[in-house]
Amino acid sequence: MRFAFKTSPQNTTWDAMLQVWQAADDIEIFESGWTSDHFYPTHSADPAVPRLEGWITLTALAQATSRLRMGTLVTGIHYRHPAVLANMTATLDIVSGGRLELGIGTGWNQEESSAYGIELGTPKERSDRFEEACEVITGLLGQETTTFKGSYYELTDARCNPRPVQQPHPPVCIGGSGEKRTLRTAARFAQHWNFDSGTVGQFIRARDVLHQHCADVRRDPAQILLSSQVRFNGDPAATAATAAEFGEAGAELAIVYLPPPCTPTVLEPLAKALGQLT
Repeated sequence: MRFAFKTSPQNTTWDAMLQVWQAADDIEIFESGWTSDHFYPTHSADPAVPRLEGWITLTALAQATSRLRMGTLVTGIHYRHPAVLANMTATLDIVSGGRLELGIGTGWNQEESSAYGIELGTPKERSDRFEEACEVITGLLGQETTTFKGSYYELTDARCNPRPVQQPHPPVCIGGSGEKRTLRTAARFAQHWNFDSGTVGQFIRARDVLHQHCADVRRDPAQILLSSQVRFNGDPAATAATAAEFGEAGAELAIVYLPPPCTPTVLEPLAKALGQLT
């Protein structure tokens, strides 16, 4: 298996996050680091918990590290116009020296969407919009010009210049397990699919549905990296055991979520436990 870590930029400080990432940059077993991208705290009883913006944080972390690949798990596509997001992606890929992974999803957080007046939409609308956005983003990043006309987005001879270091574009990581639409969109566009949370059995089912969608669109499923998030509960051995279960079910990358507040002291014991699985 391969291993990564995730730090949500909420209920913590910038200095604490920075220390974790800089320490992890020196620990070879962690191949990538991830943040989440929300404006309100998630999975918190207190809506006033402070939260840093994900992409600005990630850009600063790119400057503070030299080895780790990085991305957001994941950016709700309705937060930013996909042409804007494509330009952000190209710029951060350049700034990071080609270390970016583009994590995107349909979006789900009604609370922050309503508070900010950002339309979330019905599940069908979210899926339709997401599929269009994937076409827009990959087109802008991989082509000289892009013309597109959909129900949600319209581009005419649009450019994204300079283009990213990684060509045709940074790997697209799609998060979510919606069987009819999200996994179908992943089969079409993703180089990496992430299973957010759930049981090993739920992961297996979603994996099998993804592979069926790949067959339907004539895509080799081996072209899509499979990852699962694994929550660190304070016990490195237990976390490694859970990662191993997902690995036996087909996950190639375990992304260990480090709940806030962030501290680098957990990294070495965790790396030692994970190292037993390689």
